[in-house]
Amino acid sequence: MNNIFKLTDAIKEELQSNELINQVTFGDLFEVDLLKQNIYPLAHVGMTSAQIGQGVAYVEMSILFLDIVDESTTEQTDQFYGNDNEHYVLNTMFAAATKTIQELMRGDLHNQGFQVEAENINMDFFSERFEDKLAGVGVDFTVTIKNTLDLC
Repeated sequence: MNNIFKLTDAIKEELQSNELINQVTFGDLFEVDLLKQNIYPLAHVGMTSAQIGQGVAYVEMSILFLDIVDESTTEQTDQFYGNDNEHYVLNTMFAAATKTIQELMRGDLHNQGFQVEAENINMDFFSERFEDKLAGVGVDFTVTIKNTLDLC
């Protein structure tokens, strides 16, 4: 039984193929060296729990899509957008997250047997959550996979 390997490898491949992501990491986010500027934009994958059903498993996953917010050295003139690229980062990471979720809902990942059955997936925007000024999108979802364990 190697369902978790297949799931995480498929998610990793999908994220690595996304033009909006430079690096994909897994596990404890605080073990990732977030101070390295050359790894952004970053997608960080985690698993939180699982449930076993009749012939299927439900795996709770989370992905953080994050990038560095760059501040301009020019004087702030726009009170709405400010003097940084936070809106751009939020928009780009939202697009990266949307593509991944759509692949699980009806794309290649779905066709490989890794499926999100929910009609709507919630995404949480964040900013300044970590040491560097990082912003992005967090998404939590449940993936349904076939249980391939043979009882015989």
